[in-house]
Amino acid sequence: MLPHLQKSISHTPATIMLRVLMISCAILLLSLLPAPTESTNYQFDDGGGSAAESSSSDAVYIVYMGAANPDNFAAKETVLNSLLERRETDVLRRYSHGLSGFAAYLSATEAQSIAACPGVVSVFRSSNLKLHTTRSWDFLQELQSESDAVPPSSCRSNKQPDSSNVVIGIFDSGIWPESESFRLQGTNPSVPRGWNGTCMAGRNFNITACNGKIIGARYYTNISDTPRDLDGHGTHVASTAAGVAVGKASYYDGLAAGTARGGSESARIAVYKVCQRRDCPAWLLLGAFDDAIAEGVDVISLSLGSDDSGDFLRDPLALGAFHAVEHGIAVVCAGGNSGPRPSTISNDAPWIVTVGASTVDRAFRSNILLGGGQGEWIGLAGLISRSPIYPLTDGRSAKKGNVSFSAARYRSCEPNSLSKEKMEGKIVICDVKDGGFEYDYDDQLREVFSKGGLGVIVVKNISKRVTESLWDIPITAVGSREAAQLMAYIKATRKPLATILPTVVVGNYTPAPEVAFFSSRGRSNNSAHIIKPDITAPGVNILAAWTGDDDLDKPKGRPQSSFYLDSGTSMSCPHVTGVAADIKALNPSFTPSAIKSAIMTTGTNNLGSRITTHTGEEASPYDLGAGELNPMGSLNPGLVYETDVTHHLLFMCYYGYDTNTVSWISKVARSSNFSCPPDSRSDLISNLNFPSISVGLTGANRTRTVPRVLTNVAGNGNWTYKAVVEFGGAARSSNHKLCFALT
Repeated sequence: MLPHLQKSISHTPATIMLRVLMISCAILLLSLLPAPTESTNYQFDDGGGSAAESSSSDAVYIVYMGAANPDNFAAKETVLNSLLERRETDVLRRYSHGLSGFAAYLSATEAQSIAACPGVVSVFRSSNLKLHTTRSWDFLQELQSESDAVPPSSCRSNKQPDSSNVVIGIFDSGIWPESESFRLQGTNPSVPRGWNGTCMAGRNFNITACNGKIIGARYYTNISDTPRDLDGHGTHVASTAAGVAVGKASYYDGLAAGTARGGSESARIAVYKVCQRRDCPAWLLLGAFDDAIAEGVDVISLSLGSDDSGDFLRDPLALGAFHAVEHGIAVVCAGGNSGPRPSTISNDAPWIVTVGASTVDRAFRSNILLGGGQGEWIGLAGLISRSPIYPLTDGRSAKKGNVSFSAARYRSCEPNSLSKEKMEGKIVICDVKDGGFEYDYDDQLREVFSKGGLGVIVVKNISKRVTESLWDIPITAVGSREAAQLMAYIKATRKPLATILPTVVVGNYTPAPEVAFFSSRGRSNNSAHIIKPDITAPGVNILAAWTGDDDLDKPKGRPQSSFYLDSGTSMSCPHVTGVAADIKALNPSFTPSAIKSAIMTTGTNNLGSRITTHTGEEASPYDLGAGELNPMGSLNPGLVYETDVTHHLLFMCYYGYDTNTVSWISKVARSSNFSCPPDSRSDLISNLNFPSISVGLTGANRTRTVPRVLTNVAGNGNWTYKAVVEFGGAARSSNHKLCFALT
């Protein structure tokens, strides 16, 4: 249920409505469409409640009816007409460009009835998806110079590709158009040929905001009244992907100072505001895909996703992405921030470029002066004195006497646990531990600040390098080892004293790159025969443009910083998006699969020592995919693994969908009379021409032939390529042998 979309509906008796709907489907569609075979498995998802539980309250459901073609349109209109006769205002969106279907308020009973209609592929409740630099691009360039995973030198060029004819669609929280990152370079504001988009005026957003750099802006009235970004996330993502160079950019007080730029500086930006307050309704997301396909974007960037990587027919992002790819649009998605646990990867459909997050060689440190610890959490400024003159205590020692909490809750400085008398004027150690990337420390920190604490030392281990919200009172972070030293100092000293020094930038920080602890990991829960993520890119402490009125992260009495440090696969995703746009600019004929292959096959993981995880262990393909993004190398990959739509159709067959279902989903399948092979076992997914190979060898079957076809895109010339295999997962520690048979 989407609370902001709920409304009161007057119902005709359910039994009558159900009968009318079923008759309409059965009679009118038979003359228009080939009837589904008995083996068709329609998909229905009521969001967890039974029909009886949900029938008294409507929710938003997505009725997905496959590709946009005349047959599917006829089916859609038939089902819609039956619904519109009763409740015209309850149809929220019709999908008509890349895909067919609609979103509407339905009861669970009605949704289940519609799911049985001919032409309906799946019906599922609309969920809320979530929104998941001065250094990062330079760091990636330096990695390239150390790597041999690049094309021959005569293929390489240091010239920035002209991407002015490439349009990047940003599906996010909107944009702050006044940012310097989005100024028009040059004097030509004309839009690329073939662009059919629009610039919607809205609250505090005039159409003049579309200045030639920003060429499209859409918002959806169900969640917003303006394309303007009121959150910051969308602006940060857009500037990382395609922002122009801005000199002397920094976070407060010159932190992370340098030139901020996007990956594809000349690319155009089209904004689709599908998120508000970091919630992204699924039915609006599908609508944005529908609009972007019609309007002519070249690459779509989605720094959002769901924690539920369920069946593809109920995954709005996977469905929308499939139709975009079928129309020649590359789709790049964040892999999620649910790591480091295995099998947490999201957006794992094989037609998507799924991105993990890594660190760069820069860190931030606010040192504690007493000789016992160093922190890496941004504080706007240190304490007034650089000498250790401030009393030091911990949460358990400052506990409030009239409440009964566990020792762990006192140590973590939980709300209402601490005494103002015992905290005022002191630096307090709060042992909040690591609760995953989405863990919220704000309540604990406010407990200290509200009780008069001068500063906070947070105990957190794996997430020390990730900066958090900006605070007016100095704050830093230590790991458990340093915390033990601090506690020993407190116990051994009659009047323990300390100070927190101002934050400084630490350059040449090693190891780097390192897979970020929060980056979601494979393997895919949908199929063991695909490897995800596909690639990894910088996603920790990335400096990029920000909204101009963010009061939440602004220090009191100071103007808002126009740049912000943020972390997540949301930040790594637009790095890959920018590179994808440059590949498209340099190679206009490249398909989405060729772009994906170029990015993956040039990924770097051979810099003398292997890329590691936050634990120091060697990262596997399930941690980082094909390696770290290589921007220049990917522009000229030499060879690519082409995976056309037919391979994706075969994937659906091997995944378990029948011919009838696949033919509804894909316009190519319908037009070519595609049929699933009689042998459609799931392990045959390994035979599809993906740039990575996942093979399961069990029981007596210890030999497997896996074909791959490579396409030369290097042009004329005599090139020599050496085949090298990198084992990952279980194969790494086994005695498998690999034989090549090149034809």
